[in-house]
Amino acid sequence: MNAHDPSAGSGAPARGPAGTDAPEAPDAAAAPKAVALPGTPGPADAPAVPGGSGALEAGLDPADLAEPADLADLHLPPVPASSPAGRLAATVERLRTEVRTAQAEAEGRALIELAKGILVERLGCGPAQAARQLAELTEQARVSPLEFAVEVINQAARDRVSEVAGAFLAATADPTAPAEDSAAVRLRAAESGVLAADDTQAVADSLLQHALRPLGAVAVAVWAAGSDGSLTLAGSAGFPPAEAARWRYVPPDVATVARRGLTEPDGLWLGSLAGSGLPTLGRRDLADGARAAVPAGTGGRIHGVLEIAWARPEGPQPPQVIRQIEALAELCGHTLESHAVPPGGGQEPRLLPDAAELMDLADGLHDPALVLVPHLDDTGRLVDFRIQHVNTHFLDPAGRPRAMINGALLLEAYPMAAAASELFQRVERVHATGEPFRAHRMRLTALVDQVPLAAVADISISRHGAAVLLIWRIEDETARLASLLQHAQRLGRIGGFEENVLTGEITWNGQLFDLYGRPPTSPPVPLEDLAAHAHPDEAVTIGRFLRTLLHHRRPASAAFRLLRPDGVTRHMRVVAEPVLDTDGQLFGVRGAYQDISAQHWTEVALAATRDQLAHTEQQADERNRLALQLQHAIMPPTQTPLQVPELKVAVRYRPAETEQLVGGDWYDAVVLPSGLVLLCVGDVAGHGIEAATSMVVLRNALRGLAVTGAGPAQLLSWLNIVAHHLTGAVTATAVCGLYDGERRTLRWARAGHLPPVLVRDGEAVALPPIKGLLLGAVPEAGYEETEVQLAAGDTLLMYTDGLIERRDRSVEESLSHLLVTASSAPVSLDQHLDRLLTYSRSDTDDDTCIVGIRVA
Repeated sequence: MNAHDPSAGSGAPARGPAGTDAPEAPDAAAAPKAVALPGTPGPADAPAVPGGSGALEAGLDPADLAEPADLADLHLPPVPASSPAGRLAATVERLRTEVRTAQAEAEGRALIELAKGILVERLGCGPAQAARQLAELTEQARVSPLEFAVEVINQAARDRVSEVAGAFLAATADPTAPAEDSAAVRLRAAESGVLAADDTQAVADSLLQHALRPLGAVAVAVWAAGSDGSLTLAGSAGFPPAEAARWRYVPPDVATVARRGLTEPDGLWLGSLAGSGLPTLGRRDLADGARAAVPAGTGGRIHGVLEIAWARPEGPQPPQVIRQIEALAELCGHTLESHAVPPGGGQEPRLLPDAAELMDLADGLHDPALVLVPHLDDTGRLVDFRIQHVNTHFLDPAGRPRAMINGALLLEAYPMAAAASELFQRVERVHATGEPFRAHRMRLTALVDQVPLAAVADISISRHGAAVLLIWRIEDETARLASLLQHAQRLGRIGGFEENVLTGEITWNGQLFDLYGRPPTSPPVPLEDLAAHAHPDEAVTIGRFLRTLLHHRRPASAAFRLLRPDGVTRHMRVVAEPVLDTDGQLFGVRGAYQDISAQHWTEVALAATRDQLAHTEQQADERNRLALQLQHAIMPPTQTPLQVPELKVAVRYRPAETEQLVGGDWYDAVVLPSGLVLLCVGDVAGHGIEAATSMVVLRNALRGLAVTGAGPAQLLSWLNIVAHHLTGAVTATAVCGLYDGERRTLRWARAGHLPPVLVRDGEAVALPPIKGLLLGAVPEAGYEETEVQLAAGDTLLMYTDGLIERRDRSVEESLSHLLVTASSAPVSLDQHLDRLLTYSRSDTDDDTCIVGIRVA
């Protein structure tokens, strides 16, 4: 709300809004209901002067007008007018009327003179011409001079009073109401009285007389809020003086109606005081009446509370009345800002705080401090706080220097303070209410180069006059590190000590008493007595440790078994270093103990595990070595060629590259007594000694069974029985063939094995597969056999899967590659087999056996 200078009543020009146009007199013949203020926008932009005053919810009784007590208190009985007493009564009535008229003229004269000053500014004329213009416009509008003057002021001011009055008139227009009863006149008259008042008591009287009685209120109290949260009765009207004296001071944190109105954002509105149970001024005489308590503040800062009392219960107040009361509370805020009210009710002129004194106070603090002053926008609304001063001990959470913070706005320096830590809201609340705020371990977040940096601090916010002192104590890094060290010692079961060898003074921390199993009240154990608390077998170790530390004055460490008083043995490690003076003499020792029992038993368990693993590895290596020796003894990698007329026979065996993968691949090529040549390859499932021994059994069994002269199918059937019953139920694959040199034919059968490959005229094909279950799968199995007619130059290849098997390809793809490799056959059979081993794409690192025959 704009405060107008009452000196305008002297006729001096009043400075109105700049940039307005000169007025033009309206047409008198039109006799308008509303007259636009000269130099103001049209009706669409500004409220027009109404033709009649607004009707009030409670009419203004002439008997309620203030007048001298000696006249107002006279109550004379009716007497005849012709009698001397009647003439005296008429004289008293005439004097009352004159007093009321004079009082009304005196109260409105300041507003009329202020309106003249506005016209002087708008028209650029003298006071006399402005007075004539005001009189003409008043006559045209057909309103009283006071009402028209108020409308001129409202249109020029455009403040909260004009806004509230316009809204009230728009909602409750009553052309029959007296001009002096209009909301605009009442509010401007109340404002004029407030500005002319010498103290807050006169403010309370003016508010009740001009603005609140027409609203039905019977009493009003103006409370000043102290910086400590207390309330002081700055002024009251309508309440008994004796009761007002008893309520001159309310200590902090006492729940009253005014206190609740101070803490509620929109104030406190009670339909009946009796139902609230809250103590307050006038509770005994006005217990059943309605009560309102509205915060009184300006520029975002609350200076006190306006409390209003009604004689009877009231329903919810209409919005127009609420807005009027809020405007009156703002008037009280201006008054409380200009007049300091000491606790206890004394009234002294208030002096605005000297920022230099607060700066000196901040510089005397050892904690970082900021002096903040309100930053208002053009409308007088609080939008931010400016950092007026940064003390010498200031420490920015983001590490920025003082020069970057001093003079900046709080939300500019700490843009995340409002959202992240509510710091701005806390400062704003302290500035408004005066109640100090304290917080422990509040998180502060600063945004530096778009990177949020956080710190933890203790916060203190207090108001000193119009400024706010913000103190924060960043969490001590040394204390935080000490706390971390303490937790680390607890988790690592470490206890520190320090011993003065000259005085014998020993210092232990609490963790070391726990490690020793001793109460904190017991005396610490000196290093010289360490052997008495250790296992007897550790005497030599402890003696060596003490000699190195105390005699040679070098850092030392030792591991020993500690015998605690509770009978528990713990494995400990002590590390210590000597402390020397400037002369190089030993005067102290400091170090630490660590409980390494868990580590010790872990090392013992690991050592036992390593021993067991080494023994297992040794056994495995021995088994693999035996299996390899057995395999090489039966099937050496190189073998003497088989001598058969008109037939070339060659074999190749490539053992696995890794000894742990020794398997059961085997082959055989032998001339039988019948003259036939036995050709076979096989593969026992698995690796190791079991697979190697099973391979030996099957290979020798097949040799013995072949002497009977049976065919390949019968031989595999008998070999299946051997595999199932006599070798521990092993499984194996095999292909077996009998070559007849006279007829150049090969009879063959297979047991789950890959079929042989025939190379003829530079083309390699796999023989058509025939039925045959792998060996050892079932007790009895039948096998098919077939005969292949060979010709001179033909080459027949038998092999195990180690030649072609790959992890990333199917058997069919690997077999196709083998056929391509085998087609380009060299001149000799040996070269042919070597070529197959060289270009093999197998990646399983398994054994490989190849048997090849070439017909001459």
